[in-house]
Amino acid sequence: MTDEEARIKSIGGGSLLIAWQLKDKRALVIGGGEVASQRVESILTADAFITVLSPENGLHPRTKRFIDLRSDRITYHARPFSGPEELDGADIVLTALDDNDLSRSIVEMCRARRIPVNAADIPDLCDFYFGAQIRDGPLQIMISTNGNGPRMASLIRTKLQKGLSGREGAAITKIGRLRNKLKERAPGVGGQVGKERMEWMTAMCNEWAMEDFTLLDEELMDRVLDEGWEKNKRVPSLNDIEVRRPQIQSWITTFILPALPTATAFVTGALAATLLLTHRPRP
Repeated sequence: MTDEEARIKSIGGGSLLIAWQLKDKRALVIGGGEVASQRVESILTADAFITVLSPENGLHPRTKRFIDLRSDRITYHARPFSGPEELDGADIVLTALDDNDLSRSIVEMCRARRIPVNAADIPDLCDFYFGAQIRDGPLQIMISTNGNGPRMASLIRTKLQKGLSGREGAAITKIGRLRNKLKERAPGVGGQVGKERMEWMTAMCNEWAMEDFTLLDEELMDRVLDEGWEKNKRVPSLNDIEVRRPQIQSWITTFILPALPTATAFVTGALAATLLLTHRPRP
């Protein structure tokens, strides 16, 4: 068996990680505690409409804040879950309850209606999990342990964040705008034109530094297309579009190096004074 064959045979045991488009779909959150507030925030990110079912005395302050500030997206009913009719019209259901038996019952109702459901803290009942997330504009990164260790997912997220510059989201936004402008110049779905667009955008992303995309405004994007796509679909340089990359001096160059002579003189003087006092003859 080849390595590739062995790899194919070993595939499995994970989850299908997808960017689920929930815009204007209807989500039902059953429960109002802290976990429910996390679920509400996650669903809000996807621009869904949310219904929250929870007695008022069970609302976490954070959940209440979401309800108060996002009435455009959130409908709140101050009552507990009452029965299967609550599920009518829901595209996705999330339970965040201390009552595991009730959660299991709701999961069964959802399965009968083919509604995807997540039951907090009961991984074996979930159709999907919530992982730790990194969000920067259009950039979303999810780390999932498939229900095995949520805390580990959070720790891994922290490590990954340290490897990001914080400018990725801005760069991706500009790339998306450039891509749309290219589609306006070379319209069409699929076919040779679609292939050429994809190849050119891929080459741009491969050859330009991430930070370079953040320099682009609408006028410069047009210049990129003029000097690149329109000229044999080449990848233009910053010089081609008459843009210079800002010179960014490190804090070491800016602050430490100029201070070294003064610091050295101070340390040398202090050392000399110490030696003089230490070795002064006693009267």
